[in-house]
Amino acid sequence: MSETTLSSRSAVEPQISPGAERLGVLLVFLSALCWSFGGAIARFIELQDSWAVVFWRSVWAAVFLLGFMFWRDGLRGTLRLFGGMGLPGLGVALCFATASTAFIVALTYTTVANILLIQAGVPLFAALLAWVLFRERVSGATWAAIAAVIAGVAIMVSESLGGQVSPVGDSLALLIAVMFSIATVITRRFAHVRMTPATCLGTMFAALFAFNQAGALAAPARDMAFLVAFGALNLGVGLAFFATGVRLVPAALAALLGTFEPILGPIWVWLSHNEVPSARTIIGGSVVFVALLVHIGLQFRRQSRPARPGVSGVSNPH
Repeated sequence: MSETTLSSRSAVEPQISPGAERLGVLLVFLSALCWSFGGAIARFIELQDSWAVVFWRSVWAAVFLLGFMFWRDGLRGTLRLFGGMGLPGLGVALCFATASTAFIVALTYTTVANILLIQAGVPLFAALLAWVLFRERVSGATWAAIAAVIAGVAIMVSESLGGQVSPVGDSLALLIAVMFSIATVITRRFAHVRMTPATCLGTMFAALFAFNQAGALAAPARDMAFLVAFGALNLGVGLAFFATGVRLVPAALAALLGTFEPILGPIWVWLSHNEVPSARTIIGGSVVFVALLVHIGLQFRRQSRPARPGVSGVSNPH
């Protein structure tokens, strides 16, 4: 039986040690930290065609990820990784490509605030998907943290929520959240599959689609320098951290850690562009930040005691 098919029975419950889970928490946090610089970097780019920005960002992310895999695994090892990711890897690639493309299209129909509010539901979607599809139970503390995160993000964006409902824009924002949740659950569930090539393939898909939509791809040297950072450092490094770390932590916790991105993002924009965040942004961000820190602290404390079977990704005895 193939290890890389969605029907693989060997992937029913990933066995992750507490030490590996702590490493996973750190790596997923670092991915959110990398992604949080996106808004600050984007402010420096003057290129008007958003599809051209998506194209170059995706291209440089793919170049970084390919270079990283060549350095780590060599040419033959990289080819084996692409060949061995199977259907789970293809699913993750399509999820990331769809989410990144839907984000650009959604911005033409609705506000960033609306998108952020809907994306705050990613931990909830990931927890529900992990439970429905794989019976990965979620602790009461995690549900409480999910509720706090949704409330905190709602406070953050409440001042700038659009008064009009856009069915297309909000549907695309919901699609982004669902795609990211699915990618998180698949990567966690098939922890034996290396997903770095899958994220690389996703950036290639996004670049190909943006290439067909862009009017012109020419960019000034100054913009290209920022596009390299936007793609290689912001997106590429973040994807490498995410693909490595999310395999090691429960899906709901991984999605919760991802909410550090919208919390830290306004801070970097404030420091680099002097855009002072509003009082509600600071209050809502503080609620989310404290909820995440408390939850992570409780998670690590619980790991020091014997875990109950079936909770937060701990396998049931056979």
